[in-house]
Amino acid sequence: MLRITITNTATLERWSLHGRLVAPWVAELKATWNTARRTVRRRRRIVNLDEVTFIDKSGEQILRAMSKQGARLVASDVYVRHVLARICGK
Repeated sequence: MLRITITNTATLERWSLHGRLVAPWVAELKATWNTARRTVRRRRRIVNLDEVTFIDKSGEQILRAMSKQGARLVASDVYVRHVLARICGK
């Protein structure tokens, strides 16, 4: 299960992901991300991954794409930070 929470201000869009970022839920995240990108382009996007418990290869791919499209990916969990370092070079 993956829960996506989006909080907007005038200049910032904060995404909070909760659960497992795996194949069945990656399509939903991708669709939501693409819709948000088309509607408001001027906001900075921060994706908080503190509550993500597992990321599979498809999850890594969407996070890499989100990072390349300007999202700032943040996490405090050692496992998730390791994944981000590997896929985004952080």
